[in-house]
Amino acid sequence: MGQNRTKLTVLNLLALLVAGGVGFVIARSAHVLSAYVALCFIGIGFLVTLVSYFQMRLAEREKLERLEYDELTKAPSASALFNKEEIASLPAKRAREQFEKFFVPGFTIALLLGEIAGVLLLWRWLKKPVVPMEQPLFALVLFALFALVLFLLGRFSVTLVRLEKQRLLQPVASFVLADAYLCAVVAGGIIAVYSGAERVDLYVSRALVILLGVLAVETFLTLLLEIYRPRLKGREVRLLYDNRIMGLLSQPESLFTTAAHALDYQFGFKVSDTWFFQFLQRAFAWIVISQFAILLLSTAFVVIETGEQALLERFGKPVAKRSILEPGWHFKWPWPIDKVHRYRTEQVQTFSIGLEHGEEAEKENTILWTVSHAKEEFNLLVASRETVTNIDAAKKSPPVNLLSVSIPVQFQITNLTAWAYNNASPDHLLEKIATREVVRFLVNADLNELMSIGRSASADALLTRIQAAADEKQLGARIIFVGLQDIHPPVDVAAHYEKVVGARQSAEAKVNAAKAHAITTNALAAARAHSTVLNADAEATRTKAIALARAASFTNQIPAYRAAPSVYTERAYQQVLGRNGASTRKYVVLTTNTVGSVVYNFEERYEPSLLDADVRIPAPKSK
Repeated sequence: MGQNRTKLTVLNLLALLVAGGVGFVIARSAHVLSAYVALCFIGIGFLVTLVSYFQMRLAEREKLERLEYDELTKAPSASALFNKEEIASLPAKRAREQFEKFFVPGFTIALLLGEIAGVLLLWRWLKKPVVPMEQPLFALVLFALFALVLFLLGRFSVTLVRLEKQRLLQPVASFVLADAYLCAVVAGGIIAVYSGAERVDLYVSRALVILLGVLAVETFLTLLLEIYRPRLKGREVRLLYDNRIMGLLSQPESLFTTAAHALDYQFGFKVSDTWFFQFLQRAFAWIVISQFAILLLSTAFVVIETGEQALLERFGKPVAKRSILEPGWHFKWPWPIDKVHRYRTEQVQTFSIGLEHGEEAEKENTILWTVSHAKEEFNLLVASRETVTNIDAAKKSPPVNLLSVSIPVQFQITNLTAWAYNNASPDHLLEKIATREVVRFLVNADLNELMSIGRSASADALLTRIQAAADEKQLGARIIFVGLQDIHPPVDVAAHYEKVVGARQSAEAKVNAAKAHAITTNALAAARAHSTVLNADAEATRTKAIALARAASFTNQIPAYRAAPSVYTERAYQQVLGRNGASTRKYVVLTTNTVGSVVYNFEERYEPSLLDADVRIPAPKSK
């Protein structure tokens, strides 16, 4: 029976090898994505079968060695030739123990790493654009044939394992039968693609990658639990590379049997003989049905959060009079009869046109034109009214420039029904519409005006144009804001642009300074001229007034003189003396031998004889 087991393993090994090789050629020529992922499972099954085959050979050699040893020990003189230490050090037994102690754990660790690498690489690879499938019928026939052959070999192996308790054949049977089912799944995906559902193959591929990740988790847990497993002498050790998930896929009916064996193996006693496990095994179907019913009932209640609105669909169509659900509690038919699609209608959503900022640029407070602050620059053509003549080539530069843009657009959903049903992927459509309008606007805008005084007006014009295009497509969205704050020349020419801008600003500053100086000089000259004219006018007026006053005074003095000549003369003399001699020191000398006579002496000094010796003239007081 051991030879039959070995031959069956070799047959399974060859079948997996042929299926893997031919399947790779088919997947490469027909571009079947799910076939690539299924080949990973076939490859794992091939490796597991190969290791199981070597372990079978070691077990058979140990069995033959044990039989030979038993025959030799039956002789009367065998007790003198053999002892217990020699029995424990038999070569075949020692080789099998070393294989299970070192090679099997190492192989399982390598298998775990391969499964993890396969999940990461395949998931990243499936994000690439899908290539259309070629010759799907030919691939369908071959994978259906693989499924049939592997299914026959797998079922025969599973039956042999169940009837004869072939422990080493168990992982081989599980992987071969599971690979047969996976080939059938690939064939079903090809049929769906051939029927018109082109993305089914991609969905099947992703589901198989997730299954591969589950296998990796199960392998990791097996290795982890193996560390804490109780070691009982004489008890068979479970094969580390025997995957329970693959066994469950190949034999769903053995779920409780597998669980019971795992629990017995892990805890070291018959957990499957306890009353709770027996009750769970009998009532498992009702428990599953009850949980499924509770799960369906939980889908009959839905809560719409504040700021949200939801669309209620029944069998894929809006429910009459209840198509839009407002915030609050709502009751509906369980899934999959009724489905709810939630939307944040009060939230202001944002997307950017152009370059995307990196994480490092978002942390910086100051962003320079000459330093790249985006993952990839997004340049657009923008008009330029200025044409520069190249002296060397005697040609004019084209009337366009490049401009790196990152324009945030903020919008809000105003008509949920129009947003959800009028267009497929309305958010992507709105982004494409906004990008188109930005491109159209920039080719008609002036670069210098756009980056200076016309930025606000350009943003308003862009908002109007994007809103009009969105209304034309009946998107049901309102554009709230379009920002032009992050537009600048490309990084490669930003330094030169800054020099040009700096030179223009310096020239404009000098022109403005000259104009200011001219304004100041002209204003001062005009003010001085006006002041001179006013002073001349004032002087002329004053002179005329004085002349008129003098003429009037002279005219008025004649009658006074004629009336009393001596009095008028004396009075005029006194006035002149008082007006011109106000600051002159005066001495008044009184005499007793004159009456009504006043004598004026204008000499600088006075005669002492004019004064008595006892008279002292006091010094004048300073004012």
